[in-house]
Amino acid sequence: MNLEYYIAKRISSKTSDNFSKPVVKISYISIALGLSLMIISIAVVIGFKASISNKIIGFAAHMQIQGFSNYESIQEKPLQIDDEFVSYLKNRKDLKHIQFTAHKAGVLKTEDQIQGVIFKGVGADFDTSFLSGSLVEGVMPNISNDNRTDEVLISSTISKKMKLAIGDPLRVWFINDEDQNARGRKFWVSGIYNTSLKEFDDVFIVGDIHHVQKLNNWNNDQIGTIEVMINDMSALDEISNSVYKHIPYNMTVSTVKEQYPQIFNWLDLLDMNVIVILSLLILVASITMVSTLLIVIIERTNMVGVLKALGFRNRSVRKIFLYKASYIILRGMIWGNVIGLLFYFMQSQFQLIRLDPENYYVDYVPVILNVYYLLGLNAGTFIVCFFMLIIPSYYITRIVPSKALRYE
Repeated sequence: MNLEYYIAKRISSKTSDNFSKPVVKISYISIALGLSLMIISIAVVIGFKASISNKIIGFAAHMQIQGFSNYESIQEKPLQIDDEFVSYLKNRKDLKHIQFTAHKAGVLKTEDQIQGVIFKGVGADFDTSFLSGSLVEGVMPNISNDNRTDEVLISSTISKKMKLAIGDPLRVWFINDEDQNARGRKFWVSGIYNTSLKEFDDVFIVGDIHHVQKLNNWNNDQIGTIEVMINDMSALDEISNSVYKHIPYNMTVSTVKEQYPQIFNWLDLLDMNVIVILSLLILVASITMVSTLLIVIIERTNMVGVLKALGFRNRSVRKIFLYKASYIILRGMIWGNVIGLLFYFMQSQFQLIRLDPENYYVDYVPVILNVYYLLGLNAGTFIVCFFMLIIPSYYITRIVPSKALRYE
């Protein structure tokens, strides 16, 4: 039988606590609130980073393979599809999908409005899962390899500004470097999307890549960009460097982080904010537990003196109070998990907390909670709090039995 644990259980009973009873309750609350806020913070940050990253990647892909001259202007130079290089990309197991696109700058004009746009031409190989999920009205353009379609997808921002609805015609004017006259194309709105990302919603129209090839006088096997999707975002830089070593001499590789550094730098700052928040919350909980343990020890000075007089060593007496402190920590952590997980499930199911998408890129607070992060938070909280308690437990060694027995 573990005698120290048995004694610790006895002094943890409700009837045995006097002055320390409200202090112990405060410790429960402090640890519960601290852990629940840590769970919420981690879930919100992971949710934000995943939600915004997925939006950017869904529209622009993880990597873009382009010609060197494409960085000089929006006007792309044609890339000849190299069957050997494409076969190499398709055979790589760390790449999930590749697709061919082409971009063309133009001017969207209606009777009373004018708007600069970028026409993103896509083919039948384009992964439509992200844009399909971002549709607020209508359907995706019916794009195939055989026939050219005049259907296009516009954003809700352009739709409101230009007063366009599903089925409406729109005319876009394009200019080539070698042509002096603008060339117009008439399209039909098949769908309206909303990503809440100004970088995309303000300028992009999505349509058939055959239009860009025709406007630029390209062949059917010439494209502007090879977009590459990968399986593991954490390995993006490593995969990008590996692909770069195998590309033809006239091409280069850029990652989504390099194309949109301002957004990803902002997301990286969230990690630092969370580290500061977690550190402060753990520090507050630890200080509260240190104060609680000292109060419990002082209140039980008579008991400590009796135990020492009966032959208990300082180490055994310290273990009694560390058992009691561990019980307080674990009980507070249970309530902290209940509160944190309750918020997580409520927010993930009902999106109770809303946001302004113009400032935060999403219209509600996204939450994602990984079980490993949850276990890590619990283990980290318990370990830090427990080891912080070892120092005040040494106060027991200073208690002299002859004096403690006279303590009231």
